[in-house]
Amino acid sequence: MELHELKRTEGSVHVRKRVGRGMGSGLGKTSGKGEKGQKARSGVSIPATFEGGQLPLYRRLPKRGFSNAPFKIRYAVINVSDLNIFNDGDVVTPEVLKERGLLKKQLCGVKILGNGNLEKKLTIKAHKFSKEAIAKIEKSGSSKEVI
Repeated sequence: MELHELKRTEGSVHVRKRVGRGMGSGLGKTSGKGEKGQKARSGVSIPATFEGGQLPLYRRLPKRGFSNAPFKIRYAVINVSDLNIFNDGDVVTPEVLKERGLLKKQLCGVKILGNGNLEKKLTIKAHKFSKEAIAKIEKSGSSKEVI
């Protein structure tokens, strides 16, 4: 068998569908789209959820459930290393932190985190402390007080 003797398999090649032409194509005049209506127009794209102007299912169903997210307790966080700007013996409170510019918003309170080292002896008053922060505060000889 030679290359010029190869033939296509029967039925593998189809004649292109010429829409909107006469001459027996069966797709003349309205091009297979039927008469009038939204789907007969050009540029139509109707979402799968569209119900023809009827109130959609997602709006007919009752809304259920509750989210506690708006009531979540969020703390403004400060690292132990940020407290080194104070002098020995100072009392650090949320108000003092705000005055010094370490806090922008107090939110539901202030939490002290244990990132870095504390090199001063301070009295720290906050709403919450992480375990690591407590260890570093006690190691430096400072004291903590939960508000």
